[in-house]
Amino acid sequence: MAIMTDNETIYPRLLEPVIREALADTPVVCVLGPRQSGKTTLVQRLVPERAYISLDENNYYRTAVDDPEGFISSLPDAVTLDEVQRAPAVLPAIKLAVDKNRRPGRFLLTGSANLLFVPKVTESLAGRMEIAQLYPLTEVEKECKPGRFLNALLEGTLRPEIKGVTVTAGTGLAERLVAGGYPEPLGRSPRRARQWYRQYLRIIVERDVQDIARVRDAQKLARVLELLALRSAQLVNASALAGDLGLRRPTIDHYLAVLERLFLVRRLPAWHGNASKRLVKTPKVHLLDSGLAAALCDLTAVDWLHQRERMGLLLESFVVQQLVAQAAWTDPDLRFWHYRDSDQIEVDIVMTRGSKTWGVEVKAAASLTDGDGKGLKRLADRCGDDFQRGLLLYTGQDILPLGDKRMLAVPLNALWTR
Repeated sequence: MAIMTDNETIYPRLLEPVIREALADTPVVCVLGPRQSGKTTLVQRLVPERAYISLDENNYYRTAVDDPEGFISSLPDAVTLDEVQRAPAVLPAIKLAVDKNRRPGRFLLTGSANLLFVPKVTESLAGRMEIAQLYPLTEVEKECKPGRFLNALLEGTLRPEIKGVTVTAGTGLAERLVAGGYPEPLGRSPRRARQWYRQYLRIIVERDVQDIARVRDAQKLARVLELLALRSAQLVNASALAGDLGLRRPTIDHYLAVLERLFLVRRLPAWHGNASKRLVKTPKVHLLDSGLAAALCDLTAVDWLHQRERMGLLLESFVVQQLVAQAAWTDPDLRFWHYRDSDQIEVDIVMTRGSKTWGVEVKAAASLTDGDGKGLKRLADRCGDDFQRGLLLYTGQDILPLGDKRMLAVPLNALWTR
C-alpha cells in the first residue's frame, strides 16, 4: 500500500523487483525515466545503505565533468549516481572501473534522458549494464494493485465476465486522464496541478535540454511540444509542424528526437507484415504523460462531455502509456506499434514478441456496436497464426466476446484493478 510521510505519499513501484534482480547479477544498473517520475525516491528506498551522489549538485557535477576517471575512482565500492546524463563522460570511466572489478551491483545509475539514444554509451557498457525504464506512476500503482493486466492479456487468461452492475468502468476516468502520473502534482488541486506541469516544462526546457542537445531556441522546442500535445495519438506530420512554426523540416526532426530522448513524447512505429516496411511507414506520436498533455491543451475533466474527440485521443495516449509501463515489469522485450492500412482501418496499439502479435483498440464509450473490433479482425487476418489475442478496451463494466474466440471487449478499469 502507499506510505504516507510528512510531505508526500510514497507509492509502491512495481519495477522494484526488476531492479533488485538486476543488481544481484549485473555490475551496472541504470534506471531511466522522466524527471520527477520517482527515480530518486525509488533507488534511495531500494538500497538506503548505499552512498548516494546527485550530479545535479554543482560540486559533484564539475568534478565529474573535469576529471571523470578521477571522480569514479574516488567513489565507494557501491554507489548510486543520480542524473548521470548530466555528465556522460563518466560512463566510459565506469566501464574501466567495471572491467577491473565486475562485482554485481557496483553502480546504480539514474538518468532523465534516454541513454539508449547515445551509441557511445551502449557500446561502452554493452554486457556490463542493464537498463530498467521507470515511468510516471501507472494507475495500477496508484491503486496499489499487483499490476497483472498485461500478463493476463499475454497469457490469454482473461475470460468473459458479466458483472450485472450499473456503475460503468468509465467512472472517474476523465479525472485520471487529466491527473497524469507524476507523483508531485497528484496531491494538488487541478488548477495547481496544471501550474506545476507548466513549471515542470519550463525547467526542462531551460536546463535539461541543454545537457543533452544543441538547441538554438529552446522556446520553439517547447512550442513544438505544445503542438504535439494537441495532436497526441495522431500520425506524425513533421512537414506540417515545420510549416505551422516557420521552421525547417530537419529542425522539427531534431526537436522530435530531443523530446523523445527526454521522455516527453513517444513515437509509436507503424506495424506492417513486412518488417522492412515498418521502417518507412508513418509513426504516431503520443505525449508520454496524459496529465502533461491535458495541461498543455487546457483540458479538464469536464471536457470529457464537451470535447469527446480530443479527450478520446488523450485516452488513447493514456492507454499506450499504461501498457508500455506495465511491460517494463512484465515483459521488457515486448515491442509496441500502431496499425493503419490503405483502407484507413486502424488498431491503436499492436504489441509483438518475435512474430507473436497482440492488438488493442481503445473506445471512449460504454456501449458496443457491430463495427467494433473491425481493426482487430483485419490485423488477425494479416498475421494469420501469429495473431494471439485482441482486446477492445471500453468504458462498460463487462468482459464480452467479440465474435472471435481470440477477441474480447474489456473494461478500461481492468488496467488498474488487476
